[in-house]
Amino acid sequence: MDSTPSTTNKVIPIVAAPPDETEVFLYAATKKIHPRSVSGLFARWRWGLVFLTQIVFYGLPWLEWGQRQAVLFDLGARRFYLFGIVLYPQDFIYLTGLLVISALSLFLFTAVAGRLWCGYACPQTVYTEIFLWIERRFEGDRMARIRLDEAPMSLNKLWRRGGKHLVWLAVAVWTGFTFVGYFTPVRTLGLEVWTHTLGPWETFWVLFYGFATYGNAGFMREQVCKYMCPYARFQSAMFDKDTLIVTYDEARGEPRGKRSRKADPAALKLGACVDCELCVQVCPTGIDIRKGLQYECIGCGACADVCDTVMDKLNYPRGLVRYSTQNAVLNGWTRAQILRHVMRPRVLVYATVLLALTVALFSHLMLRTPLRVDVVRDRAALSRIAPGGMLENVYRLQIMNATEKPQTYRLGATGLEGLKLASEELVEVGPAESRWVPVRLQVPYGSAPAGSHTVFFSIGAEGGDAHVSEKSAFLVPR
Repeated sequence: MDSTPSTTNKVIPIVAAPPDETEVFLYAATKKIHPRSVSGLFARWRWGLVFLTQIVFYGLPWLEWGQRQAVLFDLGARRFYLFGIVLYPQDFIYLTGLLVISALSLFLFTAVAGRLWCGYACPQTVYTEIFLWIERRFEGDRMARIRLDEAPMSLNKLWRRGGKHLVWLAVAVWTGFTFVGYFTPVRTLGLEVWTHTLGPWETFWVLFYGFATYGNAGFMREQVCKYMCPYARFQSAMFDKDTLIVTYDEARGEPRGKRSRKADPAALKLGACVDCELCVQVCPTGIDIRKGLQYECIGCGACADVCDTVMDKLNYPRGLVRYSTQNAVLNGWTRAQILRHVMRPRVLVYATVLLALTVALFSHLMLRTPLRVDVVRDRAALSRIAPGGMLENVYRLQIMNATEKPQTYRLGATGLEGLKLASEELVEVGPAESRWVPVRLQVPYGSAPAGSHTVFFSIGAEGGDAHVSEKSAFLVPR
């Protein structure tokens, strides 16, 4: 008999592997950023542009030009007023040209100096600066705001937070009101608000734009720049190593370490960076510029300002964090050498194309004929016999007066032998108005072969230089 123990039906215990203590989260809560206030050259530039852009934005709708608003995009009347220029929907090509010029300008400025638009003039940056200034007035600077966030609700916290939000809402609603004032005459809009007769669409857009301002500048802030704005994602395609960006001089700053003001960094074998982390505390997007170029950097220069302040206190040379290029920092270039490399081929191409398009657009805008005409055939009667044995075609002409004065226009037509205008020759059109005019063209019956014949309408201002010729077709039946 076999004495070997049998393994049949033997239960073999399975020992589970120890659980992995590392947990992977698909979502990480965003830590609120409390930027520290900073003063310096770039901060003054930033606030200068805040004042400039907001004076233009809030003030322009109230500026009058003659008897009307200087800048008004009247969608209801389909008129667009830009100081002394009156545009119609048919002038949409000018908007296209303006958008192309804006895009090329952005490409040029980005190739030369990185995200200067983001750091100084972008509406998101501008309104975030305004809202942060209001927040500091109510809640204090960085550490005071952090302590207030961590403190339990109290009367002090309630009035500070409540007061801040009330002022934020006031600024946001006024911003929405101003925005709508570019599309509805702002004085009319103000009267409608005062008398509680504001229309539903105006109400919607005032509240919508105000809510967007309140949410983006008050709460989302750097999240818009980091995650929502596409410019942050494709800016790297326009950067190269000769683009001016906010840079940290690693060769001079490392190894970083704390020291007293009187200590000799060479004796301690330390670089110029004292590792105070003030550059992180003032950054509106919360990045550490010492880690190199990052897509979150908006190029505002706040870290350069605060670092220069620290360098001044330690009697170190300024410029540990500064506007420079990667090649300049690597090779130790002077300012003159940096400027020479700024004027590189891609920059010259951008500048040349931008200048050419700008000159072409504004030259065409200034020299355009202040008269627009559209010709529409009467589809109800393609051709008919008129009294006197004349063959007649009927048209409708939309004559648009793009001047600020009433005009009298003379109508005429050419293109066929014996062609004559069988309706009124003189048409009056009011200032910045359009008028539909029925026009009848006649030729002697049998004077033209059957088919479609090209004719030209001639419309010219009496006593003026405005003259337009529009092509159409005269139909002769078989």
